[in-house]
Amino acid sequence: MSMDINRIKCFLFFTFCFLITGIYAQEQPAFYFKDAIEKNRSAEYHNIVNNGIIKSLSFPLTDSTEDAWEDAFGAIELIQYKSSWCDSRIQIAFDSVEKRSSDFQHALLELAYANYPGRFHQEVSKLLEQTNDEKIFALCAEQLRRTDSSQKMKAYILSQLEVHNNLFGWYQKPDNVSVILSNSFFKQKKLPADKMLLPFLSKGFMKKNVVVYSIQRKNRDFPGIVIIKDTSGNFIKNKDGSIFYVPQLARSISNLPFYLTNGNTPQGIFRMYGFAVSGANFIGPTQNIQLSMPFETSIRHFLKDSTITDTAWTEYLYKKLLPVALQDYLPLYESYYASQAGRTEIIAHGTTVNPQYYEGKPYYPQTPTEGCLCTKEIWSRQDGERLESDQQKLIDGVKKAGGADGYYIVIEIDNQRKPVNIEEILPFIK
Repeated sequence: MSMDINRIKCFLFFTFCFLITGIYAQEQPAFYFKDAIEKNRSAEYHNIVNNGIIKSLSFPLTDSTEDAWEDAFGAIELIQYKSSWCDSRIQIAFDSVEKRSSDFQHALLELAYANYPGRFHQEVSKLLEQTNDEKIFALCAEQLRRTDSSQKMKAYILSQLEVHNNLFGWYQKPDNVSVILSNSFFKQKKLPADKMLLPFLSKGFMKKNVVVYSIQRKNRDFPGIVIIKDTSGNFIKNKDGSIFYVPQLARSISNLPFYLTNGNTPQGIFRMYGFAVSGANFIGPTQNIQLSMPFETSIRHFLKDSTITDTAWTEYLYKKLLPVALQDYLPLYESYYASQAGRTEIIAHGTTVNPQYYEGKPYYPQTPTEGCLCTKEIWSRQDGERLESDQQKLIDGVKKAGGADGYYIVIEIDNQRKPVNIEEILPFIK
């Protein structure tokens, strides 16, 4: 009788284990992205080339076809497309650039910065001198100084900026693009990693908040890493006791500076306020983390203080969130100034973009974005199933820490030409 009872107990135990295993398996359902299947990837590429680029650039360039040309510029950036015919069409675009709309100029200058460094110098210089659009001026200035960092070029741009400010009153505009451009010529000396990380990573910093840190190089060609601190000030760990982290790319496709539309992710503090699933095809079905910069939201929400009655943003209000030792370090105000200049909708998401577009790049197989924070995801080329997802790991880590209600902080530590490694960060985690 006792043997039968023991058998029943064993049966019930293994049945229970099976059911529990099944329950946990259901918590992480399989994700699929059918466009990752080999034939669909191939069809996507040929469609982008034939219709998105060649067909669009084959139209005569007129006011009515500018939109088609702009779409082609974006497609060329996305897939890193190159051909002598395409180069000749870009030259045609520059031949009449001063007559084009500001949207067209922006798209063309962004493409030039991303894919044609050092090219079109004379055309860009001419446009810089003629434009009355502050952001077009900034795009021209960044394109010129990217390949000529001499004092002569610096003096030329600053003198032209002064002329334009006197003509158009840019310094009085609320977005302060020209102020940011001026400051970028007089950057503060970069702080060493210990001065940057010790104040931020201390147990007491932003205690009672979930804090996600995206630690990056200044050169965004090289991926950074993400670590997470819970509401008690403790860093999330793996089962083996090691610090949890995942790689993360903060590079945009254009690689433009932080304050320009579609530029790299700004340094500084973001308010983290929940999870969402994007409808955008290139982001995919994995949950993302919702973020906002100061001018995207109310002061009360950003500072998590319902007693605040101020409605007008100031540097002082943002400054209160920074560690005291770093409150005068201007680069940490990038998220403040970028949002003041009009940047919006920066989130932390996964990716379904074909990584083969970027084979040979330092960040491969990660994929750049239009300025967001992006983690690696690999999708099966046979059936589209999600095979690997650093984004899911990040989401799970944030949930373990207490959820997406707190702050997301982007920090540049140096300019080494290699990915950030967790071993560089561990000495500063106490």
